[in-house]
Amino acid sequence: MKLLSVVFAATLAFASLSPVLAQGRLDKIKDSGQVTLGYRESSIPFSYLDGEQRPVGYSMDICYAIVDAVKAHLGLPELNVRQVPVTSSTRIPLVANGTVDMTCGSATNNAQRQEQVSFAPTTFVTATRFAALKASGFKDLADLKGKTVVSTAGTSNLRWLTQANAEQNLGLRIITAKDHSEAFLMVSSGRAAAFFMDDILLAGLVANSRYADDWVISQKAYTIEPYGIILPRNDPEFKAVVDAAVKALMQDGRLDALYKKWFLQPIPPRNINMNWPMTPELQRVIQNPTDSPDPAAYTLPAAG
Repeated sequence: MKLLSVVFAATLAFASLSPVLAQGRLDKIKDSGQVTLGYRESSIPFSYLDGEQRPVGYSMDICYAIVDAVKAHLGLPELNVRQVPVTSSTRIPLVANGTVDMTCGSATNNAQRQEQVSFAPTTFVTATRFAALKASGFKDLADLKGKTVVSTAGTSNLRWLTQANAEQNLGLRIITAKDHSEAFLMVSSGRAAAFFMDDILLAGLVANSRYADDWVISQKAYTIEPYGIILPRNDPEFKAVVDAAVKALMQDGRLDALYKKWFLQPIPPRNINMNWPMTPELQRVIQNPTDSPDPAAYTLPAAG
Protein backbone atom coordinates (compact mmCIF):
# COMPACT_ATOMS: atom_id res chain seq x y z
CA MET A 1 0.00 0.00 0.00
CA LYS A 2 2.84 2.34 0.87
CA LEU A 3 4.52 1.61 -2.45
CA LEU A 4 1.30 2.34 -4.34
CA SER A 5 0.99 5.67 -2.53
CA VAL A 6 4.53 6.65 -3.53
CA VAL A 7 3.91 5.66 -7.18
CA PHE A 8 0.62 7.60 -7.21
CA ALA A 9 2.30 10.70 -5.76
CA ALA A 10 5.09 10.50 -8.31
CA THR A 11 2.54 10.16 -11.12
CA LEU A 12 0.69 13.25 -9.94
CA ALA A 13 3.94 15.19 -9.70
CA PHE A 14 4.90 14.24 -13.26
CA ALA A 15 1.44 15.11 -14.56
CA SER A 16 1.59 18.51 -12.92
CA LEU A 17 4.78 19.49 -14.74
CA SER A 18 4.39 22.48 -17.03
CA PRO A 19 3.94 21.39 -20.66
CA VAL A 20 6.83 23.71 -21.51
CA LEU A 21 9.13 21.94 -19.08
CA ALA A 22 7.89 18.49 -20.07
CA GLN A 23 8.52 19.11 -23.78
CA GLY A 24 11.56 20.72 -25.38
CA ARG A 25 11.46 24.32 -26.52
CA LEU A 26 11.83 23.28 -30.15
CA ASP A 27 8.64 21.20 -29.91
CA LYS A 28 6.85 24.05 -28.12
CA ILE A 29 7.94 26.56 -30.74
CA LYS A 30 6.96 24.27 -33.61
CA ASP A 31 3.54 23.50 -32.12
CA SER A 32 2.73 27.14 -31.38
CA GLY A 33 4.41 28.73 -34.39
CA GLN A 34 5.82 31.32 -31.98
CA VAL A 35 9.09 32.08 -30.23
CA THR A 36 9.19 34.42 -27.22
CA LEU A 37 12.12 36.75 -26.64
CA GLY A 38 12.80 38.59 -23.39
CA TYR A 39 14.25 42.07 -23.86
CA ARG A 40 15.69 44.77 -21.62
CA GLU A 41 14.50 48.37 -21.69
CA SER A 42 17.73 50.21 -20.83
CA SER A 43 20.74 47.95 -21.47
CA ILE A 44 22.36 50.19 -24.07
CA PRO A 45 23.51 49.09 -26.65
CA PHE A 46 22.59 45.44 -26.09
CA SER A 47 18.83 45.62 -25.64
CA TYR A 48 16.93 48.85 -25.08
CA LEU A 49 14.00 50.91 -26.33
CA ASP A 50 14.60 53.25 -29.24
CA GLY A 51 12.79 56.54 -29.90
CA GLU A 52 9.66 54.66 -30.97
CA GLN A 53 9.74 52.36 -27.91
CA ARG A 54 10.87 49.34 -29.92
CA PRO A 55 13.47 46.94 -28.48
CA VAL A 56 16.72 47.23 -30.45
CA GLY A 57 20.39 46.48 -29.90
CA TYR A 58 23.35 44.16 -30.41
CA SER A 59 21.83 41.29 -28.42
CA MET A 60 18.45 41.75 -30.10
CA ASP A 61 20.07 41.38 -33.52
CA ILE A 62 21.84 38.23 -32.34
CA CYS A 63 18.50 36.85 -31.13
CA TYR A 64 16.83 37.63 -34.45
CA ALA A 65 19.56 35.63 -36.21
CA ILE A 66 18.93 32.75 -33.79
CA VAL A 67 15.19 32.94 -34.57
CA ASP A 68 15.98 32.60 -38.29
CA ALA A 69 18.10 29.53 -37.55
CA VAL A 70 15.34 27.97 -35.42
CA LYS A 71 12.79 28.60 -38.16
CA ALA A 72 15.05 26.97 -40.76
CA HIS A 73 15.80 24.01 -38.47
CA LEU A 74 12.09 23.38 -37.88
CA GLY A 75 11.23 23.89 -41.55
CA LEU A 76 8.64 26.55 -40.75
CA PRO A 77 7.62 29.05 -43.46
CA GLU A 78 6.84 31.64 -40.79
CA LEU A 79 7.63 32.04 -37.11
CA ASN A 80 5.90 34.67 -35.01
CA VAL A 81 8.19 36.57 -32.64
CA ARG A 82 6.64 37.65 -29.34
CA GLN A 83 8.59 40.11 -27.20
CA VAL A 84 8.33 40.35 -23.42
CA PRO A 85 10.10 42.96 -21.25
CA VAL A 86 12.31 41.50 -18.51
CA THR A 87 14.46 42.94 -15.74
CA SER A 88 17.67 41.73 -14.10
CA SER A 89 15.52 40.07 -11.43
CA THR A 90 12.89 38.44 -13.68
CA ARG A 91 14.88 37.29 -16.71
CA ILE A 92 16.17 33.99 -15.27
CA PRO A 93 12.87 32.89 -13.66
CA LEU A 94 10.96 33.70 -16.86
CA VAL A 95 13.28 31.52 -18.94
CA ALA A 96 13.25 28.75 -16.34
CA ASN A 97 9.45 28.61 -16.11
CA GLY A 98 8.90 28.75 -19.87
CA THR A 99 7.39 32.23 -20.15
CA VAL A 100 10.19 33.27 -22.53
CA ASP A 101 12.37 31.02 -24.67
CA MET A 102 15.53 33.13 -24.41
CA THR A 103 16.49 36.58 -23.16
CA CYS A 104 18.36 39.07 -25.28
CA GLY A 105 20.28 41.55 -23.17
CA SER A 106 23.39 41.99 -21.05
CA ALA A 107 23.46 38.81 -18.97
CA THR A 108 26.61 37.59 -17.24
CA ASN A 109 27.25 33.87 -17.56
CA ASN A 110 28.44 32.55 -14.20
CA ALA A 111 28.44 29.24 -12.36
CA GLN A 112 25.66 30.22 -9.97
CA ARG A 113 23.29 31.10 -12.81
CA GLN A 114 24.14 27.92 -14.71
CA GLU A 115 22.45 26.02 -11.89
CA GLN A 116 19.15 27.53 -13.09
CA VAL A 117 19.59 28.27 -16.80
CA SER A 118 21.99 27.73 -19.66
CA PHE A 119 23.83 30.20 -21.90
CA ALA A 120 24.65 30.48 -25.57
CA PRO A 121 28.31 31.00 -26.52
CA THR A 122 29.70 34.26 -25.15
CA THR A 123 29.19 37.26 -27.44
CA PHE A 124 30.67 40.03 -25.27
CA VAL A 125 33.19 40.36 -22.45
CA THR A 126 33.01 43.26 -20.00
CA ALA A 127 34.07 44.13 -16.43
CA THR A 128 32.58 45.63 -13.26
CA ARG A 129 33.49 49.29 -12.69
CA PHE A 130 31.62 52.24 -11.21
CA ALA A 131 30.32 55.53 -12.59
CA ALA A 132 30.34 58.70 -10.50
CA LEU A 133 30.17 62.43 -11.03
CA LYS A 134 33.61 63.92 -11.70
CA ALA A 135 33.03 66.60 -9.07
CA SER A 136 32.90 63.91 -6.37
CA GLY A 137 36.55 62.99 -6.90
CA PHE A 138 35.91 59.24 -6.45
CA LYS A 139 38.49 57.13 -8.27
CA ASP A 140 38.64 53.77 -6.49
CA LEU A 141 36.59 51.54 -4.21
CA ALA A 142 38.44 52.78 -1.11
CA ASP A 143 37.30 56.35 -1.85
CA LEU A 144 33.71 55.26 -1.30
CA LYS A 145 34.10 53.99 2.28
CA GLY A 146 30.97 54.78 4.29
CA LYS A 147 29.14 56.14 1.26
CA THR A 148 25.78 55.16 -0.25
CA VAL A 149 26.23 53.31 -3.54
CA VAL A 150 23.81 51.62 -5.91
CA SER A 151 23.63 48.63 -8.23
CA THR A 152 20.82 47.01 -10.16
CA ALA A 153 18.78 44.29 -8.45
CA GLY A 154 19.40 40.74 -9.63
CA THR A 155 22.85 41.42 -11.13
CA SER A 156 26.17 39.69 -10.56
CA ASN A 157 27.63 43.15 -9.91
CA LEU A 158 25.37 43.59 -6.87
CA ARG A 159 26.41 40.19 -5.56
CA TRP A 160 30.11 41.06 -5.91
CA LEU A 161 29.62 44.51 -4.34
CA THR A 162 27.84 43.03 -1.31
CA GLN A 163 30.62 40.49 -0.84
CA ALA A 164 33.41 43.06 -1.27
CA ASN A 165 31.72 45.39 1.22
CA ALA A 166 31.70 42.66 3.86
CA GLU A 167 35.20 41.31 3.17
CA GLN A 168 36.90 44.73 3.06
CA ASN A 169 34.86 46.37 5.86
CA LEU A 170 33.99 49.29 3.61
CA GLY A 171 30.87 50.32 5.51
CA LEU A 172 29.00 50.96 2.26
CA ARG A 173 25.26 51.49 2.33
CA ILE A 174 24.18 49.52 -0.73
CA ILE A 175 20.81 50.32 -2.30
CA THR A 176 19.26 48.62 -5.30
CA ALA A 177 17.48 49.90 -8.39
CA LYS A 178 15.00 48.04 -10.57
CA ASP A 179 16.94 48.86 -13.74
CA HIS A 180 20.08 50.62 -14.95
CA SER A 181 18.36 53.90 -15.79
CA GLU A 182 16.98 54.21 -12.26
CA ALA A 183 20.40 53.49 -10.74
CA PHE A 184 22.05 56.10 -12.96
CA LEU A 185 19.43 58.64 -11.94
CA MET A 186 20.13 57.94 -8.26
CA VAL A 187 23.73 59.06 -8.74
CA SER A 188 22.89 62.09 -10.88
CA SER A 189 20.34 63.25 -8.28
CA GLY A 190 22.72 62.75 -5.35
CA ARG A 191 20.93 59.82 -3.73
CA ALA A 192 23.98 57.60 -4.32
CA ALA A 193 27.68 58.36 -4.72
CA ALA A 194 28.42 55.73 -7.37
CA PHE A 195 26.74 53.14 -9.59
CA PHE A 196 28.48 49.75 -9.86
CA MET A 197 27.74 47.96 -13.11
CA ASP A 198 29.36 46.49 -16.23
CA ASP A 199 31.59 49.11 -17.81
CA ILE A 200 29.99 48.97 -21.25
CA LEU A 201 26.54 49.60 -19.78
CA LEU A 202 27.90 52.52 -17.78
CA ALA A 203 29.50 53.89 -20.94
CA GLY A 204 26.17 53.66 -22.77
CA LEU A 205 24.33 55.51 -20.02
CA VAL A 206 27.00 58.22 -19.80
CA ALA A 207 27.17 58.70 -23.58
CA ASN A 208 23.40 59.12 -23.80
CA SER A 209 23.09 61.41 -20.79
CA ARG A 210 22.50 65.14 -21.18
CA TYR A 211 25.77 66.08 -19.44
CA ALA A 212 28.14 63.29 -20.42
CA ASP A 213 31.24 65.32 -19.57
CA ASP A 214 30.18 65.49 -15.92
CA TRP A 215 30.74 61.75 -15.45
CA VAL A 216 33.72 59.49 -14.84
CA ILE A 217 34.02 55.69 -15.05
CA SER A 218 36.56 54.08 -12.72
CA GLN A 219 39.78 52.83 -14.33
CA LYS A 220 40.10 49.68 -12.23
CA ALA A 221 38.17 46.59 -13.30
CA TYR A 222 36.85 44.56 -10.36
CA THR A 223 35.42 41.48 -12.12
CA ILE A 224 35.33 39.88 -15.58
CA GLU A 225 31.79 39.46 -16.97
CA PRO A 226 31.16 37.24 -20.04
CA TYR A 227 27.76 37.92 -21.66
CA GLY A 228 25.56 35.34 -23.36
CA ILE A 229 21.96 34.82 -24.45
CA ILE A 230 20.07 33.09 -21.60
CA LEU A 231 18.57 29.71 -22.54
CA PRO A 232 16.58 27.04 -20.69
CA ARG A 233 18.59 24.49 -18.76
CA ASN A 234 18.60 20.78 -19.65
CA ASP A 235 17.36 21.29 -23.21
CA PRO A 236 20.32 20.09 -25.32
CA GLU A 237 18.39 20.03 -28.61
CA PHE A 238 17.39 23.68 -28.36
CA LYS A 239 20.84 24.72 -27.14
CA ALA A 240 22.51 22.89 -30.02
CA VAL A 241 20.51 24.89 -32.58
CA VAL A 242 21.19 28.17 -30.77
CA ASP A 243 24.91 27.44 -30.34
CA ALA A 244 25.27 26.57 -34.01
CA ALA A 245 23.54 29.82 -34.97
CA VAL A 246 25.84 31.93 -32.78
CA LYS A 247 28.97 30.14 -34.00
CA ALA A 248 27.85 30.70 -37.60
CA LEU A 249 27.60 34.45 -36.86
CA MET A 250 31.17 34.35 -35.57
CA GLN A 251 32.55 32.31 -38.46
CA ASP A 252 31.02 34.21 -41.39
CA GLY A 253 31.74 37.72 -40.13
CA ARG A 254 28.17 38.72 -39.27
CA LEU A 255 28.95 39.11 -35.57
CA ASP A 256 31.83 41.43 -36.41
CA ALA A 257 29.44 43.50 -38.57
CA LEU A 258 26.89 43.64 -35.73
CA TYR A 259 29.62 44.75 -33.34
CA LYS A 260 30.63 47.61 -35.64
CA LYS A 261 26.97 48.60 -36.06
CA TRP A 262 26.29 48.93 -32.33
CA PHE A 263 29.67 49.89 -30.84
CA LEU A 264 31.51 51.83 -33.54
CA GLN A 265 28.72 53.71 -35.34
CA PRO A 266 26.00 56.19 -34.28
CA ILE A 267 23.03 54.39 -32.70
CA PRO A 268 19.46 55.47 -31.94
CA PRO A 269 17.78 57.35 -30.47
CA ARG A 270 20.36 60.17 -30.20
CA ASN A 271 22.89 58.94 -32.80
CA ILE A 272 25.61 58.61 -30.15
CA ASN A 273 28.71 56.62 -31.11
CA MET A 274 29.85 54.33 -28.28
CA ASN A 275 33.34 54.24 -29.85
CA TRP A 276 34.11 51.01 -27.98
CA PRO A 277 36.63 48.92 -30.00
CA MET A 278 36.45 45.14 -29.71
CA THR A 279 38.65 43.88 -26.88
CA PRO A 280 41.31 41.17 -27.31
CA GLU A 281 39.24 39.01 -24.92
CA LEU A 282 36.24 39.08 -27.26
CA GLN A 283 38.42 38.55 -30.31
CA ARG A 284 39.74 35.34 -28.72
CA VAL A 285 36.18 34.20 -27.97
CA ILE A 286 35.17 34.69 -31.59
CA GLN A 287 38.13 32.57 -32.69
CA ASN A 288 37.45 29.93 -30.02
CA PRO A 289 33.73 30.04 -29.03
CA THR A 290 32.93 29.08 -25.45
CA ASP A 291 30.01 29.16 -23.03
CA SER A 292 32.27 28.80 -19.99
CA PRO A 293 31.19 30.67 -16.83
CA ASP A 294 34.80 30.79 -15.59
CA PRO A 295 36.33 34.31 -15.78
CA ALA A 296 39.76 32.71 -16.28
CA ALA A 297 38.59 31.40 -19.65
CA TYR A 298 38.45 35.00 -20.85
CA THR A 299 41.69 36.31 -19.35
CA LEU A 300 44.06 33.54 -20.41
CA PRO A 301 45.33 33.03 -23.97
CA ALA A 302 43.30 30.54 -25.99
CA ALA A 303 44.77 27.05 -26.12
CA GLY A 304 46.71 26.39 -29.28
